[in-house]
Amino acid sequence: MQWLIVIVLIMGVYYFFIRKSPRKETPKKQEEIMIECEKCGIYVSNKEAIIQDGKYYCSKECCKGK
Repeated sequence: MQWLIVIVLIMGVYYFFIRKSPRKETPKKQEEIMIECEKCGIYVSNKEAIIQDGKYYCSKECCKGK
């Protein structure tokens, strides 16, 4: 009976102090970078920007009316 208590105490110490808890990895969020529209100068996030000929535009209207 004494050995059982000693084993349970050792397992408790290991569980609470020594064991590393598995950490859930949080998905990395992509950074939003604000980019200036080539035509009108409004800043738009890189996720929403329209790229044409290597230049960034805020909308289809700005992209068409070069």
